[in-house]
Parts: sequence; C-alpha cells; structure tokens
Amino acid sequence: MELMRDGVYFDILNTIMDSVNEWVVVVNKDARITMMSKSYKEFLGDFTPEGKLVTDVIENTKMHEIVKSGKTIAGDIQYIRGNRMIAIRVPIKRDGVVIGAVGKVMFKDISDYYSLGKQIAKLERAVEYCKSELGHERAAKYFFSDIVGKSKENLKVKEIALRAARTKSNVLIIGESGTGKELLAHAIHNASDRRGKPFVKINCAAIPGELLESELFGYEEGAFTGAKKCGKKGKFELANNGTILLDEIGDMPMASQAKLLRVLQDREIEKVGGNIVKKIDVRVISSTNKNLKKAIEDGTFREDLYYRLNVINIKVPPLRMRKDDIDALVNVLRRKIADKLGIYVEGISKEAINILKDYNWPGNIRELENVIESSINMLESDVYIGKDHLPEKLIRSSKSIYIKSSEKKFLKDIVAEVEKKVILDCLNSVQWNKNKAAKILGISRVGLYKKIEYYNLIDDNFKYM
Repeated sequence: MELMRDGVYFDILNTIMDSVNEWVVVVNKDARITMMSKSYKEFLGDFTPEGKLVTDVIENTKMHEIVKSGKTIAGDIQYIRGNRMIAIRVPIKRDGVVIGAVGKVMFKDISDYYSLGKQIAKLERAVEYCKSELGHERAAKYFFSDIVGKSKENLKVKEIALRAARTKSNVLIIGESGTGKELLAHAIHNASDRRGKPFVKINCAAIPGELLESELFGYEEGAFTGAKKCGKKGKFELANNGTILLDEIGDMPMASQAKLLRVLQDREIEKVGGNIVKKIDVRVISSTNKNLKKAIEDGTFREDLYYRLNVINIKVPPLRMRKDDIDALVNVLRRKIADKLGIYVEGISKEAINILKDYNWPGNIRELENVIESSINMLESDVYIGKDHLPEKLIRSSKSIYIKSSEKKFLKDIVAEVEKKVILDCLNSVQWNKNKAAKILGISRVGLYKKIEYYNLIDDNFKYM
C-alpha cells in the first residue's frame, strides 16, 4: 500500500514540500522514501531520493525503526554530515496499522536549541522576579514528589513528614545546611489541609535583632524612625490560616524568643508600637542546623520555647548518609540546571557518578547542585558529564586513601585511614546499629566500641539532638 498517491492530495503535498523551508521526509511501511522537502534534498545533495531506502539517503536515521515499532521518537540528537541536529519521527497509522512514518528536523543547528533554552530560562527568571515584586510569593512551591531519593533514610524522613502534614502541631526540622529542610517544610504545607493558604518564610539569621520583632509581628505607624506611614503587617499576620516557616530558628535573639513564646502560647499577636491584640491561626514549622539542646545549656536558647516548637521532630540526614540517592539526585539536578542554562546534556558517566559517591559532601545537596552546574558549564562538544568535567577537589578526594609517591607515610598510617573510613561507612549504612555493624565487620561489639573511641567517630544522627 502506498502513502498518499491520491492525485490532488499528492500534488498539494508535493507543492507544500517544495515551498517550505523545513527539512521533512516521509517513508512508507518498507522504509522507502515517498516524499522529501526540497530544502532537505538540497542539504543532502540528493534530488531524487524517492523510492530509495531511507537508510541509504539519511545517515544515522531512525525512520526505519519507527515503521517497525510504531512508536514516536522525539528530541534526540542526530548527526547528519557532521552537523548535530534535533529531530522528531512519528509513525503514520491507518486503522491502527503502521503504513509509514514522517520525520522532521526540529533544530538544524543544535546551538539554536541552546539559544532557545537560554531565552526561555531568561523569561522564566523575569516572571519569577515579577511575581516576587507583586507579592505573590506567599505560596509553597514544593511537594513530596519533589523530594528525590528512595534510600531508607530518605523514605523515613518522608514518612514522618507525611504524618506531620495530617496534623496542626508545630514541627521542628533539624539538619545540616543544604540538606533540603525548606523543601520539606513546603511539602508538609502542601500536603496539609492548609494547602492553598499562605506559606510565609522568614530567615531569623538574616534580619538584625532590633528589626526581627517588627518583621515577625508587624508595626504601627510611627512605631520607630523610618516606619511606614500606614504601618506594616508582620509575617505571622500574613501567614494567618496558613503556615509560617521560621528558618534558622537557632539564631533568633533571646528577646525575640520571649515574644515568640507568648504568641505560640496565646495564639495572638500585638504589633510593635500598638496595643490591639489580634487572634491568629498559624501552623509553625521551624528549621535549624544548630544543636538546640547545646544552645539551651549555653543559655542562648529558651528551653520552654524549644518544647513548644519541637512537637514533631524531623531529622534530615546529610547527603553522606544517603549516598544511594546520589544517582537520582544527579539526574534531577542535571535536567533542571541544563534547562536553566539552555545547554543540552544527555547524562553522566559511571566513572563521574562513582567519584560523586566517594565524596563526603560537607555542603550536602546544595553543594551537589553547585558541582553539577559547574560540570555542565565545563561541557564543550560533549553531551555527557565525565570525570574531567568535575571540580578538581572531588577527583583529589576520591584518591585520598591511595598512596602518592611524594607522601611519606608508614603503612600502619595508611591502614588506619582505610580502617577508619570503612568503619564509619559501615556504621552510617546501618544507622549506627552497632550489633549489625560488628557482624558486618566481623568483629566483636566491644572491639567495635574501642575502634569508635580510638578514631573519635561521631554519629550524625545525634549531632543535632
């Protein structure tokens, strides 16, 4: 059965093919060319391709695969005469049976694709800026589906957070910088019955102590020098019926802590310089990278406030304790950053992934995002991130346990370094269950305790208690 040999329709299509400045090809069920646009013929240098096998005319084509599989292939790179292009191929069906396929080069020069991506990213940034300027940012942006990773540690955090979303109780999220505490707070709000209501964030460490109370609770006209004529609503009032995220709560000054405690107890606010009390209904989520129990001992954090905030406690593990999630995180970050920069990236090599897994990630996911963005910027003609695109510090780190010719180390020192790393990795992999770790390592529990003490190993799970 031939494609579109119906007189007038065929003539119309041929006219279109000859007039458009697009590279289009049509094949029949035998993958033989039935039509090709004039401009495509000119590029290929073949002015009579009709009747020929498409594989004999177009290099690296997949049109013959489409007529066999009946599936669309879109957006992948095709090399034609040394040029990188992006093409789409779609099967043509009649009564559910594939009778041919049509292919079109979407971008004749892949730099056009990059350029378009950059323009889109620029427009998206402009839209985000305008939204922020117009005050439309009082909404949670992330969901539980945005939390990447299926490691046991990550799934446990999500399970607790999902339970927290079903209640109105205060939540305290604890974890190192860059672990995704804010993302988790957004997700809890969006999964709660307060979704669609305001979600307001305030960074307690970024605002000077003398201004923090007015930011939290608002102020009346004339409350202080420089105050707006009509006064200003505070973050708690803006978050009414919704959720407020008190980020870096461990850095809040003691004076502000006292007023916050009263708000949490009485569920009402009074603006700075005012005397009118207003009832509020706000769900409080706090986050910190500080050890609040130590802060209480040091006299820099109120114990009564700690217990008000710490009703539901969620500890977000550092990235070094959930390295099983690195593959998934890298893929998500790669796509996100490539779109932002307008750079096409197909993937990352296994060697590069292994180096990422060997690294300790003191800056956690935020540092991983930085590394991926840096690596993508190092790409030239490559479309895969390889070892050579990674920052030098990661490559050095992956080699740190090996002997270098210039180093003067005794064998026992090198063995000790390796032993320390193996024990720590093992403990982290079983969440510091010492019975399990001892069995895996093949030593007694007492022997393991001695090693932990000798190497001064620390359990990250209890670092922020």
